[in-house]
Parts: sequence; C-alpha cells; structure tokens
Amino acid sequence: MNQHVTYVSFEHTLLLGLTSMKEDEMKIRKAIIEDASGISRVHVDAWRTTYKNLIPDSFLDQLSYEEREQMWKVNIPNGNVYVAENTTGKIVGFACGGKERSGKFAGYDGELYAIYILEKYQGQGIGRKLTEAVKHRLRDIGLTSMVILVLEGNKAYQFYEALGGKRIGIMEDTIADTVVNELVYGWAEI
Repeated sequence: MNQHVTYVSFEHTLLLGLTSMKEDEMKIRKAIIEDASGISRVHVDAWRTTYKNLIPDSFLDQLSYEEREQMWKVNIPNGNVYVAENTTGKIVGFACGGKERSGKFAGYDGELYAIYILEKYQGQGIGRKLTEAVKHRLRDIGLTSMVILVLEGNKAYQFYEALGGKRIGIMEDTIADTVVNELVYGWAEI
C-alpha cells in the first residue's frame, strides 16, 4: 500500500503520516529520555515474541525491563531514536540508526541498528514509518546508504525486502552462548 508521507518538524518531534492524521494512525516522533521505560518494554517484549525458538528461552526469560531502560537512558541522548505512539500515547514500537558500525560493507555508510514493534501492532505500516524516520535522519547527517542485520530465521527479512533491501551478506554472531547467523540487507541509496 503506497501512502504519501509528510514530514513535519517540531523542536523535538518528527511526525510522519498522511497529510491529515486520522485518529487510528500512529504518531512517529524523536525519542526523549522520558521514553526509556516505554522503549524498554517494547524492546524486551518484542525480543520474546520475535526470537522465540531462535534464541534459547532461558536467555529471553532473563531479559530485564530495568536493564534495558538504563541502556536506553544512555542511548537516547546519543542516538537517532524514534518511537511510535498509539492514539493513547503508549509507545508500541521504536527504531534507531546511525553510522554503519562494522566497517565490513563497502559502499554502505549508514545502519538501521534496531526496529521493534509490539506483535499486536505489526503489519499496520508502523515499521515502514519508523524506517522512513531513521532514513530521513541518516540523510540529514550526510549518510546515503544503509544496512540492517537480521537474525536468520526471523521473518522480518520479508519486510526489509518489501522496503527494497537487498541481501548483501551474512555474518556470524554469538547470542546467549549460541552461534547464530545474521543476514545483512542493504539499501545502496536511501
């Protein structure tokens, strides 16, 4: 479904949506430090649903809202973090990105570090809007291309392909003492 996206900049807010935002649409905005708790809830809950059967349950069970909240309190001021709020102001998704971190992908200077949406809100266009917010910010800071790493077995690869990402590689990683493969998707132009 093609939607016309309008960017409206406010002091600390980036809204994305149709020209006249309807009640059932999500509000996408730049995260502020007070969002750390909401982001941590999405982060932990999304990991538990997204990576079930891909990462050991023992690891997923020990994920802590409090630890993730502390992590996000550090990351929000230093990063390009965006949140999706439902009509009641609850954070239901987030995304962040910046410079490509590994240096292993020649020709790709940006990276979508993370994008997570609560399972109940997936498939509603929120991921596309969050990705666009990060891409818009990457362009603002002079980056022209982007990669994202996707845990092998995660169906999100279909989402990245639908957004025009091309599989450009595979990397080995270790999560919870388990060796996993991460598929690398790239956009030569953002």
